[in-house]
Amino acid sequence: MSKIHVTTKVNGDEVEYLCEPRETLLDCLRDHLDLTGAKEGCGTGDCGACSVTMDGRLVCSCLVLGAEAQGKEIATIEGMAEDGALHPLQRKFIEHAALQCGICTPGILVAAKSLLEKNPDPTETEMRYWLAGNLCRCTGYDKIIRAVMDAAAEMREAS
Repeated sequence: MSKIHVTTKVNGDEVEYLCEPRETLLDCLRDHLDLTGAKEGCGTGDCGACSVTMDGRLVCSCLVLGAEAQGKEIATIEGMAEDGALHPLQRKFIEHAALQCGICTPGILVAAKSLLEKNPDPTETEMRYWLAGNLCRCTGYDKIIRAVMDAAAEMREAS
């Protein structure tokens, strides 16, 4: 099988990699680009640990082929902090102790950022619905929801 040459933007930087036709975007990010923030929790799109955005749309990178990233803009957890400063969501996760083992955290942060870009003032119900595709076995979700709601309020005040 011949490899596919892919040129894409990841976190604002143009990158290139070669991948097998059956290789997932998650594998390409981790194995070819050394971006190991997205995790493989299930490999079936059920847990959200591998969440990234592709052209602004939240996707499970374990369900997207690496070749499908051709010409797209991918955003991962590695691109969330800017100029060494944590994103408000990242800071609030620390303040609220909304993480434990860390497997789900990158995917939840990417998903929450995606929601707040679309809806800067979500209700708690909307937030819970949006994050329902991200499974966490450690925190019980309450601290996660509180952290995201607090970050949303801070971000609204700042804008």
